[in-house]
Amino acid sequence: MKSGRIEFPDLSPELRRRRLTPPTGRIRAVLDTDTFNEIDDQFAVAYAMLSPEKIDLRAITAAPFFNNRSSGPADGMEKSYEEIGRLLALIGAPAGQFAFRGATTYLPNRNTPVDSPAARRIIELAHEARRAGKTLYVPAIAAITNVASALLLDPSIAGDITVVWLGGQPFYWENNREFNLSQDVPAAQVIFDSGVPLVFIPCASVAELLMVTIPELDARCGNCGPLGDFLYHRTRDYMLEAGCDSKVIWDIATIGWFLQPDAFSTAPVPAPRLRNDGSWGNARGRHELLLVRHIRRDLIFRDLFNRLQNFGKR
Repeated sequence: MKSGRIEFPDLSPELRRRRLTPPTGRIRAVLDTDTFNEIDDQFAVAYAMLSPEKIDLRAITAAPFFNNRSSGPADGMEKSYEEIGRLLALIGAPAGQFAFRGATTYLPNRNTPVDSPAARRIIELAHEARRAGKTLYVPAIAAITNVASALLLDPSIAGDITVVWLGGQPFYWENNREFNLSQDVPAAQVIFDSGVPLVFIPCASVAELLMVTIPELDARCGNCGPLGDFLYHRTRDYMLEAGCDSKVIWDIATIGWFLQPDAFSTAPVPAPRLRNDGSWGNARGRHELLLVRHIRRDLIFRDLFNRLQNFGKR
């Protein structure tokens, strides 16, 4: 399969469907995150780290972001890397073992990777999974720069990984202006064109259902120890500063797909082309991806809060 000048392995429809079925048993995973961008990534990191019976998390990679919480993509990546370290300290995991710095810029075009320790770690873990006869799962909750760069640096890993990405809007949506996708359209084009098995979680009307309020957080995180306090205060302060009554914790959707598969309504659909302006193009004749259409919000939050409370009692 070709994406621009890069050739990726062709996967059979049968193999693709197997890779897009929620896995049973324990999985190998890398979490790619712009952790300081908002406050939802922090919950996703905690959710993954507190689920070792299901998720063997081999790395957390820091992704670039640029908004009012950073001075540019490089600064956003570095702030995310530092936030990962703070979370790992609260969980009791060594940052040196898990955290990897990612790209400092976005892809200049769909054929040119941005090399980084994060991209190299994804490649390394994909090869380890191949040798073990396993799949490496990559829940991604940011601009998809690091993952796309890994695929461009070593196209062969498209046959060894499954990407679960939260980014973009539903294919019927009036526009596709969404933070994760819009930051790095060339990287998103790599993901959609490479044929890598992709579970696609749109934001509007889908992940948007994962909404929480300050009173709920107060009730559910109040006895969760230092980690729960950190998440509660981060979220409360963010919401008070923004003047909002509720906040979507978007990114836990990617972790919930592994832990609560019954909460997800999905369908295999042809992967659309992503135009250079970020809009959706024709999907005729394209390979399949797995589209998430609906999420049962309460199943995800119940599991997350129970894990936080159990961890707080240790």
